Amino acid sequence: MEGVLWYVLTGTRGGANRVRLLHAIDERPRNANQLAEELDLDYKTVRHHLDVLMDNDIVENSGDDYGAVYLPTDQARRHWDTVEEIIEKVE
Repeated sequence: MEGVLWYVLTGTRGGANRVRLLHAIDERPRNANQLAEELDLDYKTVRHHLDVLMDNDIVENSGDDYGAVYLPTDQARRHWDTVEEIIEKVE
């Protein structure tokens, strides 16, 4: 999982936005619209990055599609020290 975190959050284009999303979700679970507004990003951009994070088992959602609230997965939480290290380097 550590390799996946480093790759998805730093080794790919858009990694900085994914770090911002993950950091915001860690502070408080939110839906895509709330994240777009808070981070001043386009809604479609947020949805794309959330899909990447979900495909890599870093975040999960609860609820229906539009209003789904996103939060870190248990897998990501087990490696949160790596996430924090990445956040410090990127932000």
